[in-house]
Amino acid sequence: MPLAKDIRAIPALFGDAIEQLGKLVHNEVQLARAEISEKVGQAGMGIAYVAAAGMLMIPVLVVLLITLALWLSQMGLSPVGSHLVAAAIGACVSIVLGVVGMNRLKPENLTPTVTIQQVERDVAAAKEIAR
Repeated sequence: MPLAKDIRAIPALFGDAIEQLGKLVHNEVQLARAEISEKVGQAGMGIAYVAAAGMLMIPVLVVLLITLALWLSQMGLSPVGSHLVAAAIGACVSIVLGVVGMNRLKPENLTPTVTIQQVERDVAAAKEIAR
C-alpha cells in the first residue's frame, strides 16, 4: 500500500508545484509593475529637470552672454568677435546641461534590474525543482 500512496502523492506534489509556480509568476508581475512604475517616475523626473534647466537657464544665459560680450568689447575685442566668443561659451554651457539630462535618461539607468535579478533567481529555482 505505501506504493499506492506514493503514486497518489506524486500528482498532488506536482499540483502544488504548479500552484506555487503560478503564485511566483504573479508575484514577479507585481514586482515588475512596481519597479517599472518607479523607473517611469525616475525618467519623468529626468525630463522635468532637463526642461526646468532649459527654461530657467535661457534668460540667465542671455543676460550673462550679453554682459560677457560687452565686457569683451570694452577689453578691446571687436563687437563681432566678442559676441562670437560669448555665443561659443553659451553653446558649451548648453551642451553640458544636455549631457547631464541625457545621462538621467540612459536605458541602463531605467532598466528594472531588481526584477531581472529576481526572475533569474526564480528560473534557477524552477530548474532546480524540475530535476
